[in-house]
Amino acid sequence: MATTVKNKTRKPLSVPLGRGKKLYLGPGKSGEIASHDAEQPAVKALVENGSIEMVVGRGGSGAGGGETRGRASGGHTSTGGPHRGGDR
Repeated sequence: MATTVKNKTRKPLSVPLGRGKKLYLGPGKSGEIASHDAEQPAVKALVENGSIEMVVGRGGSGAGGGETRGRASGGHTSTGGPHRGGDR
C-alpha cells in the first residue's frame, strides 16, 4: 500500500527513502512512497518536526488531489519544434 506525503514547508525538501533513494518535493507538493519507506527514521523525523504530512492509502486527502502530472489532456498536441506559418 502506498503512503502519500505532502511538503508542509515553503522550501523544497529531499525526503530520504530506503536503498539510497530520495523523493524531491517542492513547496506544498505531494508524492507517494512505499509503506515500508514511511517507517524510515528520517521520514519519521520529518513528520515529527512538521515538515511533511503523511496520508496512508491512495488518493490523498480528497477528490482529485489537485495535482496533475505530465501533459494536459486537451485537444491540441504540440510537436515541440518551431512552427512556420504561410507558404514556403
